[in-house]
Amino acid sequence: MDRPLRIVHLYPDALNLYGDGGNIASLSKRCAWRGIPCRVDQVLMGQELDLSDADVVLLGGGADRDQLAVCHELQGQREKLAAYVADGGVLLAICGGYQLLGHYYMMGEERVEGLHVLDIETTAGTTRLIGNVAIESPVCERPIVGFENHAGRTLLGAGEKPLGRAMVHGTGNNGEDGGEGVLHDGVVGTYLHGPILPKNPSVTDWLLERALRRRGLDVKLAPLADDIETLAHDVAMRIATH
Repeated sequence: MDRPLRIVHLYPDALNLYGDGGNIASLSKRCAWRGIPCRVDQVLMGQELDLSDADVVLLGGGADRDQLAVCHELQGQREKLAAYVADGGVLLAICGGYQLLGHYYMMGEERVEGLHVLDIETTAGTTRLIGNVAIESPVCERPIVGFENHAGRTLLGAGEKPLGRAMVHGTGNNGEDGGEGVLHDGVVGTYLHGPILPKNPSVTDWLLERALRRRGLDVKLAPLADDIETLAHDVAMRIATH
């Protein structure tokens, strides 16, 4: 590799509600354990957004007012994020970050214009969807597990596909159509946190392999001893499905 894999964490000073530092740790550690050089850069509020050599981008979730502030921050730079996604860039967007990628989301009675990066929209629900969730996804063989806690009801446009199908009715994007998240080229958007990656190492590896292939590297990641990660996954799986 001519340079380290660059992992970019967007606005951790604002979007820090769901333990997204654990997702960064999972990405960087699974690189380090394989001898893959990587570096983690943070983009803080008020800083210039530079994704020109980004390989993996994380956009997390936060409280309503912080999510709104980040939305305003990104609206002036949305072309950079849109170009990154259009070029096959790898992006993990969690909860509020997932909502921001769409055309709009609702904050109470206020309709907030999104970034128009993906063909999704989020309306307001009368109740919150809360609890452990398991989904079957083409990203990996094992079900993806995580914890959802959201009032928004996200609907995918005709050209978008969900990250997976919820294994328990009443969970996921809107609690009705059975879909959870979105899978758009290199973009994974999801309501699952906890954080998601430490309990789902196969998802971490999917993101990393995708990023490396985008760099022109035809690699198959070496397997790791995932005993602890598998135990955490299986506990969450039992809670979600029983």
